[in-house]
Amino acid sequence: MFGRRFRGALAVLLLAMGCGAASLAVAQPVVRAVASFSILGDMVRQVGGERVEVDVLVGPGNDAHVFQPAPVHAKQVAQAQVVFLNGLGFEGWMQRLLQSADFRGQRVVVSEGIEPLRLTSKGHAHGHSHGHTHGGKADGHGGVDPHAWQSVANAVTYVANIARGLCAVDAAGCDAYRRNAEAYTKELQALDAEIRAAWAAIEPTRRKVVTSHDAFGYYARAYGVRFLAPRGVSTDSEPSARAVAALVRQIRQENIRALFVEGLTDPRLIEQIGRETGVRPAGTLFADTLSHSSGPAPTYVAMMRYNTQAMVRAIAGP
Repeated sequence: MFGRRFRGALAVLLLAMGCGAASLAVAQPVVRAVASFSILGDMVRQVGGERVEVDVLVGPGNDAHVFQPAPVHAKQVAQAQVVFLNGLGFEGWMQRLLQSADFRGQRVVVSEGIEPLRLTSKGHAHGHSHGHTHGGKADGHGGVDPHAWQSVANAVTYVANIARGLCAVDAAGCDAYRRNAEAYTKELQALDAEIRAAWAAIEPTRRKVVTSHDAFGYYARAYGVRFLAPRGVSTDSEPSARAVAALVRQIRQENIRALFVEGLTDPRLIEQIGRETGVRPAGTLFADTLSHSSGPAPTYVAMMRYNTQAMVRAIAGP
């Protein structure tokens, strides 16, 4: 009897060990991917799930506009099977990095299929009025605004392109990627409806927001909000004193109350504008980067929700 019990217990133990090993095998990533910046990295993780290990070149709290790749980044790219980039001129350093890493894998431009916003000669996104001019240099994005992810509808296009890119390098996981993309797309569609509902409570003529640099053109076009910024679409552009003075006058004349610092820019200019207009800055918006995990915008969905709530709250007032 003891022998039968021992053999039975041993069989149960071996079965449990086998199941554990199988679970471990499933949990091991199959694809090594690189994403150019934190927002895109989150999207790739949402679609890739456990099958994909994602390295992010420009992590949370860092600025892709001024990023300088180091040898460690070339090593990450060289080891990847697929590299995801935003495109639209956002990663001006990417082509050099791919060449230095001798990258021969799949290259996916996630903005493919999106209608880009054109820039004016002053570096602002065409299609929504700013009422002031930008006195700095051209922003070096090939004449288009690269911040397409600021419209959730565009993010849905990103997700479809990410799923196709992963399927191209891992056909065995394609069904999983498509399921993840479908679930994530439904979440994004609900987020888009949530943002529209939040702005519906604000009169269109009051939907005016001042922020550090012009990163919200696609948000403006999608949700009927007017953004004013002393800088153009790049964080390293410099506004002229004349442009800042014109913006100050406009804030006073139009009684604009929503004044925000953008997370990657020096807050001193917005603080100066706040002092000159008597409008206290209402906080920080996230445009080109996620926050760290302990912050208010650790994922794309959280970022879009946080930004919207902050802007609506500032305009609506106490």
